[in-house]
Amino acid sequence: MSAHADSILAHLRTVDAERRRRSGQPDMTARVQALKTYQQKRFSHSYADLLKTARYGPAARFFLDELYGPHDFSERDAQFARVVPALVRLFPHEIVATVNTLAELHALSEVLDSIAAGHLPDAHVDAARYVSAWQATGRADDREKQIALTLGVGESLDRLTRNPLLRHTLRMMRGPAKAAGLGALQSFLEIGFDTFKAMRGAGDFLATIATRERALARALFESSLQGDGRLGDTALGQLP
Repeated sequence: MSAHADSILAHLRTVDAERRRRSGQPDMTARVQALKTYQQKRFSHSYADLLKTARYGPAARFFLDELYGPHDFSERDAQFARVVPALVRLFPHEIVATVNTLAELHALSEVLDSIAAGHLPDAHVDAARYVSAWQATGRADDREKQIALTLGVGESLDRLTRNPLLRHTLRMMRGPAKAAGLGALQSFLEIGFDTFKAMRGAGDFLATIATRERALARALFESSLQGDGRLGDTALGQLP
């Protein structure tokens, strides 16, 4: 099996382990779900301006639904793990590398969500609790890595759009991918490819994501919480 296949499977095992660990803890699944839902709401709030534009709206919506959503991907991931060898065999190297980055992001996000949710008292999440939970993780470096991987997925999709042959290859892969159980991944890649191609260059879009996410990360870890639970002086205007 290739190095990429081993890496993808390792990341998927991390995701599965996190889900299993949560299932053994009362209310943990509900707290993680509440955290994910709040994070999706936060992304909508942070990028309301991009979501309204014709050029960047579809890409922002793609990030919102595919990378920040609270969806349950457990069944999809289980199916995906079974067909990783077929993925590596059927898809071009550039696409497999993108999927590997996506899998690494998926695994890291699940780990960080579990840790942060473990510091929530219950399944209610607001700005103050979100800040407190993130600070309690003490994982600022991992949050930066999470941002870098998110940008990496976007940069890979943007780079793929500059290769017309890859888009043609993706179209030709629809039948084999569906037969191999890779229909959901095929759909993700095609939507991502077409969404980023329609932007006619994702540089400004990704630069905006990078600036805002890193500014928020600094604010999350630097903000002070007053005794009454209100946010301190650090500006956290990106939080709903």
